[in-house]
Amino acid sequence: MSNSSAPTVTFRANAGGCLSGSARVPGDKSISHRSIMLGSLAEGITEVTGFLEGDDSLATLKAFQAMGVKIEGPINGKVTVHGVGMNGLQKPEDDLYLGNSGTSMRLMSGLLAGQAFNTVLTGDRSLSSRPMRRVIDPLLQMGATITATQNGTSPINISSGKALNGIDYTLPVASAQIKSCLLLAGLYADGKTCVTEPAPTRDHTERMLQGFGYSVNRNGSTVCLRGKGKLQGTSIDVPADISSAAFFMVGASIAEGSDITLEHVGVNPTRTGVIDILRLMGASIEISNEKVVGGEPVADIRIQSSRLKGITIPETLVPLAIDEFPVLFVAASCAEGETVLTGAKELRVKESDRIQVMADGLKIMGIDAKPTEDGIIIKGGTLDGGTVLSHDDHRISMSFAIAALRSQGEVVIEDCDNVNTSFPGFIELASRLGLSITSE
Repeated sequence: MSNSSAPTVTFRANAGGCLSGSARVPGDKSISHRSIMLGSLAEGITEVTGFLEGDDSLATLKAFQAMGVKIEGPINGKVTVHGVGMNGLQKPEDDLYLGNSGTSMRLMSGLLAGQAFNTVLTGDRSLSSRPMRRVIDPLLQMGATITATQNGTSPINISSGKALNGIDYTLPVASAQIKSCLLLAGLYADGKTCVTEPAPTRDHTERMLQGFGYSVNRNGSTVCLRGKGKLQGTSIDVPADISSAAFFMVGASIAEGSDITLEHVGVNPTRTGVIDILRLMGASIEISNEKVVGGEPVADIRIQSSRLKGITIPETLVPLAIDEFPVLFVAASCAEGETVLTGAKELRVKESDRIQVMADGLKIMGIDAKPTEDGIIIKGGTLDGGTVLSHDDHRISMSFAIAALRSQGEVVIEDCDNVNTSFPGFIELASRLGLSITSE
């Protein structure tokens, strides 16, 4: 559990510099989570390489070990999962503590709603404030017995007993986590479960279910599957996480004289909004060496510095770049003119209120950033140094670190403990590519 009196981590990033060289950032978080979940429910062994050894995916791994699944590793990103089959999970002795991981909590709510035992899901302070009604309400419609606190947050109590029925559900917000939660519950439901989304969101669950031999039907914006099938163990090579690559894409774009190549990055079309947005701003991004690995497209991405210009971000790209906005706000701060984001209300209920927290930090650094109800308006300008708060949000911490490449003075970022949730080794990799940064 997080101990509030423990010393916190502070990043210090020196002003200026440029990025050069090539690197492979850590593995994709979404795919790492799902490799453990689906591998555990499969028959036979699932071999995973490139697994993200961050706190979030490790929370999922430990939860399945607590339910009796034998999992070896991770050792250098290699994990071996000995699947127990669809009905082989066992009741854990304690509550399942999921740390800071919203993905673990939302996806496992669906998966556990179909088990023959009771479970309680808990998380750290930040996770315990995130909205869970959005998965609980449709699960109740499927017949699950599931409760949260009065304000719709964890701990989540899931009781066994009632059979689940497939439903036809239209998502009120574009969210891969809700979609995935319901598809995982659908594996245990009688009949067909269909989920329709208002805008495309990441489709790793659908692709990976098919990789494990489970039939999934897609028709336009609707995904359907029938319950009571079987998953077959497989091998998964996890691509590098585009959300982690995004920090260096922006860094190389804004720091004059930069030229970097990021290798084996996942370029699933439901995740490449950050590339599209940066290109609209005038970034120089080349994609090469494209191939498909385990149903997921990967490629090398070369980024050279360029003069960015402010844009109005197309709302169609928002769900395809939802995790990358904190660092895109840094790009906007260094761009000529104004950048306008709308249709991104979802950012207010992430690990922190990412619109407000980024606006506060950018203002401290001398940038005109106006939060709106569902977005932000940023006028490009000159970044000053300063001390900013990350509010324990890993993506905020790394975004302000990258901002130092264009700042006039040192940037000090407080509360950076959670960077390990998605990007272990960030300081080392950033330093190797040319950012002058230390952690204390």
